[in-house]
Amino acid sequence: MLRLFVRTGTGQGKSFEAQGGVVRIGRAPTNDLVVDDTHVSAEHVRVYTGPAAPTLEDLGSTNGTSLVRRGVRTTLGENGGLKAVLEDGDVVELGTGDAVTQIDVKVQDDGDEPRVVAVRKIDDLGRITAGVEENPRSLSALYRAQKRVGASTDLGETLVAVSDAVLSLVPRATHVTVVLRDVDDVEGSYVPVATRVRAPGGQGAAPSGPVPLTRSVFRKVVDGRAAVLAADAPRDVGQSESLMGASIRSTIGVPLWKGDDILGVLQVDNRDAPAMLNQDDVEVLTVLAANASLAIAGARLIQRLSTAEERLNKENAFLKSREEKRQSAARPILGQSQSMMTLLAQLDKVAETRVTVLIEGETGTGKELIASALHYRSKRRDKLFVTQNCAAVPENLLESELFGHKRGAFTGATDEKKGLFEIADGGTLFLDEVTEMPLSLQSKLLRVLQEGEVRPVGATQAKHVNVRIVAASNRNLEKEVAAGRFREDLYYRLKVFPLRVPPLRERRDDIPILANAFLKRYASEFGRSAHGFAQQALELLMAYDWPGNVRELQNEVQRVVIDVEEGAIVTKELLSLRIRQVEGVIDRAGTSKGTLREMMDSVEKYLLIEALREHNHNKTSAAKTLGITREGLHKKLRQFGIG
Repeated sequence: MLRLFVRTGTGQGKSFEAQGGVVRIGRAPTNDLVVDDTHVSAEHVRVYTGPAAPTLEDLGSTNGTSLVRRGVRTTLGENGGLKAVLEDGDVVELGTGDAVTQIDVKVQDDGDEPRVVAVRKIDDLGRITAGVEENPRSLSALYRAQKRVGASTDLGETLVAVSDAVLSLVPRATHVTVVLRDVDDVEGSYVPVATRVRAPGGQGAAPSGPVPLTRSVFRKVVDGRAAVLAADAPRDVGQSESLMGASIRSTIGVPLWKGDDILGVLQVDNRDAPAMLNQDDVEVLTVLAANASLAIAGARLIQRLSTAEERLNKENAFLKSREEKRQSAARPILGQSQSMMTLLAQLDKVAETRVTVLIEGETGTGKELIASALHYRSKRRDKLFVTQNCAAVPENLLESELFGHKRGAFTGATDEKKGLFEIADGGTLFLDEVTEMPLSLQSKLLRVLQEGEVRPVGATQAKHVNVRIVAASNRNLEKEVAAGRFREDLYYRLKVFPLRVPPLRERRDDIPILANAFLKRYASEFGRSAHGFAQQALELLMAYDWPGNVRELQNEVQRVVIDVEEGAIVTKELLSLRIRQVEGVIDRAGTSKGTLREMMDSVEKYLLIEALREHNHNKTSAAKTLGITREGLHKKLRQFGIG
């Protein structure tokens, strides 16, 4: 029996007694023991009070749970586990620091070990079966019972079939309880999962209330891997309180097993008169248990597979929905400049290959858009395109995010999780800001590239995946390698086929195309009407250097759409001050009216001459100021005929 007594907090003085099942403790009124303190979570902990030792489990509480035993405090989760076996005299603390609710634990044992009347080891099943087969009546009843058990696949139906089969094979039994081990509990907690009683008509029925069990017989069954008979339980088990309270007069405990594992126990009782169950009942129940064990193990496996399938279906539905939204929102790559034409030609060449692609470019240039285009132009287009920004996830979580983890691998890992490599299997995984990946993970990424295998955190075996990796960075990877912040071998693995996305200042011809496309998109999204850009506004947009690149242009147009009057044209006055600062440069360039290209050429020529003049014709310094290479400056000077 388990007794819980609230020592401190608003619920001081409350108590709860349990002889079986699960006790839930928390702030919500649906708990068995309600604790109203604000530092206690709605569902804070639960205690398994089966026939084995009671087990405490933290349910992912906000402020944590500790266990104090003989003055030593242990916080659940510190060593990777959120469960602890309770002993008499323990103190459970809900919360941390000064905000703690203390609950005293009283565990009353059954007392003496049972004085066994009959034992049948499961290792002797062959001999037991031979004895049962000599009794045609028992054999016939056993055949009917096992046929009924074997016909069930649902776990609940199987448990009822097994319990009713016991009642049919042992006419003098009045109660039968199935106790199963929690398959998700590494410590092996056992929990009563089904109880049936004999109805007045002789058939099995659900009990009217909880049916307590005796732990002493249960322990004997599990420890000895044998069926145990206590013919007059109050006398043979030492008048223990749980037996007397349960009015058990005779009991049989039969193990359920699979190989060397004890899956659970069948406890069969007669609570009417002493010495009613006998050795023949033990033998027939042991034979039944052999078949029932397989049926229960199969039903549990089917249940777990169904649960996993349902979870995977939901996960796939979510991912497909997200992918469909991504595809529907995917925009064509806009641009007609020479640099963009070169980039798209390279992209088409590499799309159908399996090689790793490294996309380089400044922040905001559209590296993810290029990666997405690479995926949807390849044969992998029917699979998932999964993205992960390596700078957006803390270092200690990035490994789990990419490779997944097993249940219990670390504190908080309450469920098994698939990593992005598994989710993207058959498709493409885009790793943005790959230079932010810690060195410890870079070696694991290198293994994926070399072997095509990932190993989830806490797993002992690797999994094969077929994923195309596209990486991106706005940093110079060669400098990162030289500084020791990036592995050289990984650098060469990633940079098999580099793609450089040009900054917006190198593709000024594309600015009107992009600006008008963004204007149309956001006008539709915001339910507004705008009739394009005025000539002077476009001139200013093309003259600005756009340090934030396409993303900055996109944000500027989005703001303009909000400010522009309904149905009006976007004039230069609606542009941000930082963009209008170049207006004086246009005037000083003496630009005459003409085509947009002619006017922009005049401005660009003026800026080149001014930069050379400011740096006394030092082309290296002028190129640095203009944000271009010395070779790029020479090319532009030849283009405009400047000596």
